[in-house]
Amino acid sequence: MKKTYAIAALALASFTGAAQADLLVAIAGPMTGQYASAGDQIRKGAEMAIADINAKGGVLGQKLALEVGDDACDPKQAVSVANTMVNKKIIFMHGHWCSSSTIPASDVYAEAGIPMATVSTNPQVTERGLKNIFRIMGRDDQQGLVAGSFIASHFKGKKVAVVDDKSAYGKGLADEIAKAMTAKGAKPALRESITAGEKDYSALVSKLKAASVDVLAYGGYHTEVALILRQAQQAGLKLTVVGGDTMTNSELVTAAGPAADNVYFTFAPDPRKNANAADVVKRFRDAKVEPEGYVMYAYAAMQLFAEAATQAKSAKPADVQKALAKGSFDTVIGKLAFDAKGDNKAPGFVVYKWQGGQYDYAK
Repeated sequence: MKKTYAIAALALASFTGAAQADLLVAIAGPMTGQYASAGDQIRKGAEMAIADINAKGGVLGQKLALEVGDDACDPKQAVSVANTMVNKKIIFMHGHWCSSSTIPASDVYAEAGIPMATVSTNPQVTERGLKNIFRIMGRDDQQGLVAGSFIASHFKGKKVAVVDDKSAYGKGLADEIAKAMTAKGAKPALRESITAGEKDYSALVSKLKAASVDVLAYGGYHTEVALILRQAQQAGLKLTVVGGDTMTNSELVTAAGPAADNVYFTFAPDPRKNANAADVVKRFRDAKVEPEGYVMYAYAAMQLFAEAATQAKSAKPADVQKALAKGSFDTVIGKLAFDAKGDNKAPGFVVYKWQGGQYDYAK
């Protein structure tokens, strides 16, 4: 389930043994399972970053090699992956993806003194006092506020249901959206939960239809949203969905079809529009990789490690961690610096809308 990737310069997937490299860094996330497309984005971003770093001479004169761990978004598997990575003596981790995996895995890395970057958004990722975590995305209490406020202002008079998938990420985000809506005087008409991974959400759709719900505020992942949209359409219910950062995945469009055009979601400002990242974006596209979703974040995570090690003049995990805690770093997603909890000092969430197979800022 875990493979060693040594990335050759300017090639996304040229693999050799990690023993040939001096510095071992890692990523972990859902490389298999229903969320594997997100894992694929992370892998492609990290591979390109390491290729580029190695092409410029590596870090402190040493080349990087990449370990890839597959947790399938399962907390127990995530802990197993983390222990394996510690045993392999990685010096930096970018992962995991699902908050429910990141939270238990981060305890393992913390005990081993391994710094980690993450895009997991549940507040508890950084609220537990761990010093090794650096979140390069914002938090659910931040994006929930943006999503809830957007719903309250853009769908006045509409009936809104708030639904989550019971995961740490999904429930946390849905609770924050409901809280923000209520604060704006737009109390949800329904508050429901589903079980992720099921194929039949007709019971939920029936409840939504009976309550004349117009808007579904959803905390969870794109796979379930696609099913809910299709099944709502079959039931004659036209549904608008407002979700979180996991809705960036183009698999949503493939699975939901034209109904995906009814999906809004919150995400950080699109790094593909960052002028300083134009060259990297072009190289991804030349390699037939669209740098959507988490691709550029994984690239930025490897830049983060390289810059922190350079500033510290050391690739030792303890030295890198100290540099990350106090430094400022230029990356393809913008400048990164972290507060005492390890949260991004300048988080930003904006609202996007899918339209014709592409997502862009909502008007």
